[in-house]
Amino acid sequence: MAASARAMRDRYIVPPDAEAPISAINTTPLVDVMLVLLIMFILIIPVASHKVPLDLPQTPPTAIPAPPPVHRLDIRASGAVLWDGRPVDPASLPTRFRALAADPADPELHLNPEAEANYGQVDMILAQIRRAGVRRLGFLDNQRFAGALGR
Repeated sequence: MAASARAMRDRYIVPPDAEAPISAINTTPLVDVMLVLLIMFILIIPVASHKVPLDLPQTPPTAIPAPPPVHRLDIRASGAVLWDGRPVDPASLPTRFRALAADPADPELHLNPEAEANYGQVDMILAQIRRAGVRRLGFLDNQRFAGALGR
């Protein structure tokens, strides 16, 4: 009897109605998902409805302004300096730069040094441009310098 009592004690007893399907829906996962969605909406809605004040023009512009005039300054490897394709004396450049900065049309200056140009001369001209107060300066064909450096 001891063996049968031990076998009975170690065996899992299933109630007779336990194998019937459960007719109630487990709502715990549904409630968890709904709470997560509620929290996400609470966090997202203020961000989505945030307004940024902008001062937009009330009427469209009547005419598109003309592009500013462009001047080109070339610096050759020989040391020659060209203003819009014409040779100029490097000593006259500061006067030209001041006139360019004072021009109400706000012209652009495009600087085009050759890759083999003297760096000291280019640096001196850049310093003169800065001292004159030129606001619109662009460099042309920078990819040439990568080739000059052996890259």
